[in-house]
Amino acid sequence: MSRSYIPHWMHWLGSPPNFYRFAGALRPWLLAAAIVAAVIGLYGGLVLAPPDYQQGDAYRIIFIHVPSAWMSLAIYVGMAIAGLIALVWRVKLAEVIAMESAPLGAAFTLITLVTGSLWGKPMWGTWWTWDARLTSELVLFFLYLGVIGLYHAFEDRRRGARAAALLALVGVVNLPIVHYSVQWWNTLHQGNTVDWMDLGKSSIAPAMLWPLLVMALATHLYYFASILGRARTGLLSLEGGKQWVRELVGAPSR
Repeated sequence: MSRSYIPHWMHWLGSPPNFYRFAGALRPWLLAAAIVAAVIGLYGGLVLAPPDYQQGDAYRIIFIHVPSAWMSLAIYVGMAIAGLIALVWRVKLAEVIAMESAPLGAAFTLITLVTGSLWGKPMWGTWWTWDARLTSELVLFFLYLGVIGLYHAFEDRRRGARAAALLALVGVVNLPIVHYSVQWWNTLHQGNTVDWMDLGKSSIAPAMLWPLLVMALATHLYYFASILGRARTGLLSLEGGKQWVRELVGAPSR
């Protein structure tokens, strides 16, 4: 892609020292907003929302489980897009963001699997079943681990990032399987309860819906705050010999 087709702000933000300063200024605000949203969402979900007429209070785990599941997919999409940019245009910042997203995505996916098991025991009578939704989510977890492992398998971190980005792109085929598994197959897992095209048609009471959406906002804000922090650290490690890093840490110029 010609540089003339890329907006000036993207050129500016793609510069490691510019991104480092920008991320450092923005991250505390995102983290604070994530904490506030999480407190409001958890209070709304665990205290204000009424019990479910079938599941009682056991359903309240959805305020952790569902936002984590959404994040497990959203982070993978972001990681794959950053990986594609890294492969095509060799943008160093894209490599860092893709690779630093993988551990965060793996963590959200693990939370999804664990909370799903905790919910499944009283609902289904078992901690685990090879249900299509559960199995495809487990595959997603292994894909994250594969990206992390492949990245660290190379001594040259940039080569490792490009190899892992390729694996991430291949793994994208699993995302529609995770999302549509409850529609394509007869599964134990309940169907989607939130209609993003029309929230008014969502099969969940408004008193339960708004805390769920606030928790989704909290997890997104937490991810953005975390990826900015991890990307800053990753850039410092990758650019350790550059002049701007040496000036930042107070090292003498060569």
